[in-house]
Amino acid sequence: MKNPAFPAAFSLDGEVAVITGGGTGIGLAIAGAMRSAGARVVLVGRREAELAAAVGELGDGSSYIVHDVTRLDEAAALVERASAAAGPITCLVNNAGVHLKKAAVDTTPDEFGRVLQTHVLGAHALVRAVVPSMIARKSGSILFTASMASLFGIPLVIAYTAAKSAYVGMVRGYATEFSPHGVRVNAIAPGWIETEMSRKALAGDPARRDKVLGRTPMGRLGQPADIGWAAVYLTSPAAGFVTGVVLPVDGGVSIGF
Repeated sequence: MKNPAFPAAFSLDGEVAVITGGGTGIGLAIAGAMRSAGARVVLVGRREAELAAAVGELGDGSSYIVHDVTRLDEAAALVERASAAAGPITCLVNNAGVHLKKAAVDTTPDEFGRVLQTHVLGAHALVRAVVPSMIARKSGSILFTASMASLFGIPLVIAYTAAKSAYVGMVRGYATEFSPHGVRVNAIAPGWIETEMSRKALAGDPARRDKVLGRTPMGRLGQPADIGWAAVYLTSPAAGFVTGVVLPVDGGVSIGF
């Protein structure tokens, strides 16, 4: 098979991507990069105002569906609605998540379970809903937004760490099972990225900001677009032989001292 030439190797023309948590932050950056690369994007989230604003920013080729990924029995209906609106889904980006900053001994089982429900069970429900048609077409891509918490210990976020660490195993398990059928599964592990949420958090905690930058070899925060373009690569023909990978996009945090 002849390999596509640049820039076609990185083109997402004809792709349809469903991006959970796509209305803001990293999810919106992924949507913007994929849209720029030619994909149609369907943003999924709970807050309609933010989704509508995001689609207004992205323009033609983008749409949204209000949906809560914790409603596990509605995953198939979401996939049907997205397919009806934009065409057969060729890429699923499991990006929706919730954060819980709390001491481990104070984190209740219910709180722990709610984090897992969103990240782990919500993602799995969507994978189950979308993969059969990908396997039937012998083509597809699934991405997970992992975390530095997937790679090393971070205090006060035990439930989040468990959820994001689960992604690493899920990526490997899904990739082993689905890749023989032409469906690739990968993850991106963002480092500290300059989003509205992180700016507010670090602005009020100079010591934490100094710690973050001090352990980042590149000495700065990443930009949301850094994650977006990594997602384009992993979805594109250029990554056609890449599966089961967790790609850190972190300015060197995961390998620095």
